[in-house]
Amino acid sequence: MNIAVAQSGGPTCAINASLVGVFKEALKEPQIDAIFGSVNGIEGIIHNHLVDLKTLILTNDDMELLRQTPSTVLGSCRYKLPDYSEDDSVYKKILETLEQRQIGAFFYIGGNDSMDTVNKLSEYFRQESVDIKVIGIPKTIDNDLCITDHTPGFGSAAKYVAATMREIVRDSSVYSIPSVTIVEVMGRHAGWLTASSAVLHALGETAPHLIYVPERSFSLDAFMRDVRQEMAKHKAVIVAVSEGIEVPEGVQSGVVDNFGHKYLSGIGKYLEEAVRKEIGCKVRSIELNVMQRCSSHLSSKTDIDEAEAIGSEGVKCALNGDTGKVMVFRRVNEMPYTIVIETTSAANIANNEKFLPDDFITPSGNNICDSALSYFLPLIQGELNTIMEQGIPKHFAIQESVLK
Repeated sequence: MNIAVAQSGGPTCAINASLVGVFKEALKEPQIDAIFGSVNGIEGIIHNHLVDLKTLILTNDDMELLRQTPSTVLGSCRYKLPDYSEDDSVYKKILETLEQRQIGAFFYIGGNDSMDTVNKLSEYFRQESVDIKVIGIPKTIDNDLCITDHTPGFGSAAKYVAATMREIVRDSSVYSIPSVTIVEVMGRHAGWLTASSAVLHALGETAPHLIYVPERSFSLDAFMRDVRQEMAKHKAVIVAVSEGIEVPEGVQSGVVDNFGHKYLSGIGKYLEEAVRKEIGCKVRSIELNVMQRCSSHLSSKTDIDEAEAIGSEGVKCALNGDTGKVMVFRRVNEMPYTIVIETTSAANIANNEKFLPDDFITPSGNNICDSALSYFLPLIQGELNTIMEQGIPKHFAIQESVLK
């Protein structure tokens, strides 16, 4: 049989490593012939826009370079499948493409919404008695997928956030005048990535002095009180804040994507202006933005290795006859850090979110407990032997003409 693999949702540093995992494992399996890549996620299947990955990834060097390359080399999408009981026309297009290409297994690398696609598609195939396996391979820097201990992409993003935060600490400490620096970190409803900045506390840093996550209600008055208390103790106060904390209407754009998710940004600037008005000290806000998910020069080797491994296990899962499953990590040991890869039904993950545990957050709601650091620290360990080109990291890229 042939197989197809697609990437969906927001890019990460590790999503191409999972693609490599699928590709490498498929090369080992004698029953798999062609390995197709779907351009722009499920949209590529709908429109029969697939590329033969064996003609694009030619050598072990290509695979290693792709493994280190951030973002989705095949392109991405945010396409929501309708309920097939109400409208199955798009499902018929998907099935037509897969049958035409003799594809017996489809692997979808993505987050919560992508697992919704895995769930719907596998259920539709069951209903229609179609023997095509559908397997979900997780990714998201938000780390908010249920069941799995963590998600590929999160460790590298966390490493970037913490490293950048430490550099901000050094920069902000050079002047004699008091200052406040507010760092806005990605995280819609779950504060995992913002919370990960607390790993600096394990390294002897007092910063970030304040950490605000969406799991706790946010009050501007309480925030100002917190900042004033920290300014009494520190010359330069560093604040980490999730983009998804509660703010007044109008601070963010209100525009939504196909899944109804708001486009978030602006909380850092909002708090900067509030501090300038209320306290009057030197203040700046920094929005880390897309750098959190694409800074592969600072990726976690643990993250990249695990991302490849979970892609590989996805292929084994399909060949074992499973479908409608999502690959997940289960942590079995803290010291030494050890995980195993298992499966769960896509229905357990689709459209659900995993939030920071209550005991990760301090009772005051404005910082992360030291006891939580043992969760984060193993995920950011190790560095890749980054392939360089003229002094900067080299990336694997598919020619634009191939993807059109």
